[in-house]
Amino acid sequence: MTQESAISDEMRAAINVESEPYTNAVEQGAIEKFARAIGDTNPLFSDEAAARKSRYGGIIAPPTFFRSLRSGPSKVDVQSPYPANLDGGSEWEYFEPVRPGDRITVTTYLANAFERAGRLGNMLFMVRETKYVNQFDTVVALQRSTGISYQPPEGE
Repeated sequence: MTQESAISDEMRAAINVESEPYTNAVEQGAIEKFARAIGDTNPLFSDEAAARKSRYGGIIAPPTFFRSLRSGPSKVDVQSPYPANLDGGSEWEYFEPVRPGDRITVTTYLANAFERAGRLGNMLFMVRETKYVNQFDTVVALQRSTGISYQPPEGE
């Protein structure tokens, strides 16, 4: 018996369609509050005197600070036809530090969609990429997040 593909023509057409850009202003107070909230006491994130002595020459944002930045609205809405969802994890690449005063523009797009057979049946993998670009048009970080969805067996 052949399984019908969960990847629709609309989903294929949405691959690589970037969201609207959204520019976030990075403020020193936001960096400090974020570092406190996650319990990170690294002086690079809150102590200007210590941070100036570092190789960065001043305060920088923690790598996870990117999670607090907004992306622009999607130009296309692609949803899995399956009701059950799992987080397949995220991969990050960091290229440049983010500093107070930076303006980070964030866009997201569906980078890939593929299927695999699993013990619960057909699984749909959707990989979204989020790009973080500073005011100098330099990509400072990339995030690839994988969502996995499937049709649970009857009765579950």
